[in-house]
Amino acid sequence: MQHLSIFPILIPLLFGAIMLLPPISRDLNSQRISSIIGMFFLLISSATLLFQVESDGLQIYALGGWQAPFGIALIADKVSSLLVLLTSFLAFSIMLYAVAGRDKGGAHFHPLFMFQVMGINGAFLTGDIFNLFVFFEVLLIASYALLLHAGGKQKTQAAMHYVILNLVGSSLFLFGLGILYGTLGTLNMADMAIKVAQLEGETATLAKTGALLLLVVFGLKAAMLPMHFWLPKTYASASAPVAAMFAIMTKVGIYSIFRVYTVIFGDDAGELANIATPWLWPLALLTITIGSIGVFASPNIRILSANLVIVSSGSLLACAAINSEEATSAALYYMVHSTLASAGLFLLADVIARQRGKAEDRFVHSRPFVQPRLLGFAFAISAMSLIGMPPFSGFVGKVMILQATQSTAQTIWIWPLILIGSLAALIALSRAGTTLFWRHNGSVAAEAEPAKKLEIAGIALLLSASPLLVLFGSDVSEFTQQAAYYLHDIQSSAYDLLPGVTQ
Repeated sequence: MQHLSIFPILIPLLFGAIMLLPPISRDLNSQRISSIIGMFFLLISSATLLFQVESDGLQIYALGGWQAPFGIALIADKVSSLLVLLTSFLAFSIMLYAVAGRDKGGAHFHPLFMFQVMGINGAFLTGDIFNLFVFFEVLLIASYALLLHAGGKQKTQAAMHYVILNLVGSSLFLFGLGILYGTLGTLNMADMAIKVAQLEGETATLAKTGALLLLVVFGLKAAMLPMHFWLPKTYASASAPVAAMFAIMTKVGIYSIFRVYTVIFGDDAGELANIATPWLWPLALLTITIGSIGVFASPNIRILSANLVIVSSGSLLACAAINSEEATSAALYYMVHSTLASAGLFLLADVIARQRGKAEDRFVHSRPFVQPRLLGFAFAISAMSLIGMPPFSGFVGKVMILQATQSTAQTIWIWPLILIGSLAALIALSRAGTTLFWRHNGSVAAEAEPAKKLEIAGIALLLSASPLLVLFGSDVSEFTQQAAYYLHDIQSSAYDLLPGVTQ
């Protein structure tokens, strides 16, 4: 079991590479079978890794036997193992949906999907910032091609904006890494956490510049205002499986903010302690505000779903700004909820669009659905979860965020915006449900396609997560509290990750 930490990276890499080779590369059915098998193995290995971390504690995997800070290390702690399991479950559910027929729009969908999953898991597991950059690039390159899946002018335009912005972000990432390496002499996160506290004067100022450059990069990935504008159009133009998988892309940026600005630039960072907090506060609150406005203005379900992703990003960034164990625990719980609920709505929007004829998923009068009860029930669960209504996980997550506020000022700013964001979602999703399921003309459209069994299974898995997160809420919240405690215990965790360094 000593190699278990690398399985979430190795499994999608191997299956993706195999599917590029003939004869599998020429046979779609073979690719579908390979993807389902690969995702199943990935899900099992990710769950096993989480249970191993729970029972045995931190898992450090030194590639090639080279110990940190000199070698490449994968770090499986409670935070990273939870998010790897989230990614694996999300990918498995989406793949069930995709193999029903939504993978036909372009070549190499399955290997590209595998490579994207590999990049996301690698970003969660890596123990140094340079390899965080490497895995960012892996997942981004795969996402560039997946965004163009099924073609079309709208997809090409959205992909162009997405690619250009991320290339700029990658350049800034390298600049930031260069500055930090020049001042600290290391890019291993644990080693940086120790050395950054020793910086003073001009060296500390230079390191601060590098750290703020990274904040810009992570903010771009997380759709933090003013770098959020690319997200609604990009997500709305992507095919349903791709848009659903993109629901976790913003979480990679948010995870990076938590990891870097809690472990490296946290309370014990000397002159650079909590340097991101003054920037995160206003930007997080403004992100919630602009996302809520976008929710009101959304003309269809896909754009509505994308704007809800922005609202959730703002809520998670507010937790990062609070910078406490309680806020981090709330963020981890809410991150799991919002990722799965948003992905489920993206897939549901695709099924709805295919049953409404030319109206697609726009909020206009249309022909009736082929499966009105099934879709209505699924939409109601998805909407109530995203709004944050009891007894679904959105309610629990938002209550945890509200309870994490520590001062009167934090309460005054965060409570109204979180509640207003929920009100905006309530109004927008109520309007959407009324228009979609009650305002019909004529008979069922001739081109309407009923949802297939595998599509229903994929959506059902994602939507079932919300009540399950409440049913097992005590265990999940206890796990997230332990994960948050480890993340904020900077000094002891840093030395745990550097076996050759003593305090």
